[in-house]
Amino acid sequence: MTLRLLCLVLGLAAGPLAAAECRNITFDDTRYTVCDIDTAREDLRLFLHDDDGQILGQFGRINAQLSPQGARLGFAMNAGMYHSDRSPVGHYVENGQERMRVIPNAGPGNFGLLPNGVFCIRDTRADVIETRDYMARTPDCTYATQSGPMLVIDGDLHPRFLPDSTSRYLRNGVGTTADGSRAVFAISRDTVTFHEFGRLFRDYLKLPNALYFDGNISRLYAPDLRRNDAGFAMGPIVGVVVAD
Repeated sequence: MTLRLLCLVLGLAAGPLAAAECRNITFDDTRYTVCDIDTAREDLRLFLHDDDGQILGQFGRINAQLSPQGARLGFAMNAGMYHSDRSPVGHYVENGQERMRVIPNAGPGNFGLLPNGVFCIRDTRADVIETRDYMARTPDCTYATQSGPMLVIDGDLHPRFLPDSTSRYLRNGVGTTADGSRAVFAISRDTVTFHEFGRLFRDYLKLPNALYFDGNISRLYAPDLRRNDAGFAMGPIVGVVVAD
């Protein structure tokens, strides 16, 4: 049991467990919602299946699963691409168990637009790691989800992003600080290009590495902002768990 989970169960706090700090911002005339996570204090997890092995797929179903534990979501969003049966397209680890291997090769669609990456959650830190680097380092992630493309790689935008692109969607993703102490999640409230979305993480949020989760189906749960995006069932979901 991790320190954060033990504190949640016992109602203890060396600094209370907190929900994400979410806020609406505007950058380059485009509206976004940004949620900032202190990875040492907040209980950040990935969710895919319930206790019976069924796809959770909805924020409400996760809250229903957490409720008997005296807990709830303080923030959540979709966290990686998935097949029609909601299984992850790429690498996926939940509670330390690998559910899907790393996919290192290029392929069709955004996921295969290399370099892509892995969002890795450990007990007191979280990191966006480029896939080949991830395979070389083999970090011991409690939770991990692979998606793509990378938005920012060591301070540089993905080399395939075009400033004059006309491909515009609602998009969401995550970036992390170099020391892993903060994970910042963002979802656009206006349609954006990859180049514009990458610049949000690099130039506004000042994060050295950032990863694209998805577009068009992007959804956010941020109760402090009275936001609970509805829609069809999702695959992997990332969320902060707080005491109810």
